[in-house]
Amino acid sequence: MNRSTGSGLLVFGIVLGVVGAIMRFALKVHTSGFNFHTAGIILLIVGVGCAVVGLVLLLMAGRSRSVTQESIQATPAGQVRTEERSDSGFSL
Repeated sequence: MNRSTGSGLLVFGIVLGVVGAIMRFALKVHTSGFNFHTAGIILLIVGVGCAVVGLVLLLMAGRSRSVTQESIQATPAGQVRTEERSDSGFSL
């Protein structure tokens, strides 16, 4: 996973949390059949969950490291440059 996945999920969770908080605490609407306050609580809980998962993914993406080794070898025709990259870390 890359960093943009975690940061996108984190931002999405924050937006859901803000919309849920507005629906729960700022609306003064009473309707029959649909309860805006309950929907706000659900969005608030889902938003916090998404933000936590996004934060965990963001922190895990920061742990992965890649190592690059370069070697230059002399040949009769000139020099040959070789790069070898190895990735270490978590993969999902």
